[in-house]
Amino acid sequence: MPYTGSCHCGAVTFTVAADAPTEAMTCNCSHCSRKGFVLTFVPADQFTLDSGADKLTDYQFYKHNITHQFCATCGTQPFALGKSPNGPMRAINLRCVPDVDIDALKIKKVDGASF
Repeated sequence: MPYTGSCHCGAVTFTVAADAPTEAMTCNCSHCSRKGFVLTFVPADQFTLDSGADKLTDYQFYKHNITHQFCATCGTQPFALGKSPNGPMRAINLRCVPDVDIDALKIKKVDGASF
């Protein structure tokens, strides 16, 4: 069943055409750790930006492989754009998905600080 998410102010909303995940990852890189992301990754064709394209601002760092998108109004980063070996993907910040119980997820820790 599809799941939805948004930024804090609700200007940016999205839908993922997949079941809500039972597993996710955290990363200790300087960006992810400061923002407290809990992430899952989906193919780009499963992601629909429902509203707020005009509110999004981009941020890139390090190798510029991921385009971090955040709401210019509230500053929340609900998702990012990137590429995987299988093609375009979206990194979903599960803290922006109200129907996901973060405490129930199996978390994989990634050592992004060592990349």
